[in-house]
Amino acid sequence: MKRNLDVPWSYSGTNGPEYWHTLCDWYAEGAQFAYQSPIAITSGETLAGTKKHRLTFSYQVEKFTEKEFKNTIHFVPFDCQSYVLFEGEKYGLTDIHYHLPSEHILDNQQAPLEIHLVHMKKDGTNLVVGVLCDILPGVLPDGPLKQAQRWDLKAHIEVFNPNLFLPTEKSYFHYVGSLTTPPTKGPINWFVFKARHQISRAFLSQFQEEILKGNNRPLQEKKGRPIYFCE
Repeated sequence: MKRNLDVPWSYSGTNGPEYWHTLCDWYAEGAQFAYQSPIAITSGETLAGTKKHRLTFSYQVEKFTEKEFKNTIHFVPFDCQSYVLFEGEKYGLTDIHYHLPSEHILDNQQAPLEIHLVHMKKDGTNLVVGVLCDILPGVLPDGPLKQAQRWDLKAHIEVFNPNLFLPTEKSYFHYVGSLTTPPTKGPINWFVFKARHQISRAFLSQFQEEILKGNNRPLQEKKGRPIYFCE
């Protein structure tokens, strides 16, 4: 059975999203999970979150390297020191990447950009945090560039606290879905922040050749699944 990195896929054409499940057995297996992502979230249709849905962040300054694959740029930590706690279990931060425009839609509004912070616990189960972002104009570096302790793309070394990619307001929506790239497996616990973050165009310009515009999977059916809002 061919695995993800061996089977080409894209966001258009004969290996685009509507055909992912036909490209190999692994992708077909992932697509069988009923509750796929991304979805459209409507604030007025959510349920009140409880302690059961609480996500606790424990991020710290650590060293990353950037890589380009799967149609976008990824920041990958060397030691996976940052993590989140959910239902008493620890999920280490393994990857930060971008989608242009956003994959999730909140209250009928699609954001220009969405950041995914991907986590994994020891058994390989993923948990993903989604941050919808506005792109601010301007030519001077700001935001992540100012907050990072080191930012050296030529040496492929960056040192920063992943908190710089989170909005100040920490309210979020929680639901169960899937990965948004092949093999689109589930179940995946998703946490999508309500507040938008802000990323400068100067920051994104560093990756204009690596982040493919239109690398957002189309919306998937909600199929009556519950979505919780946690303040």
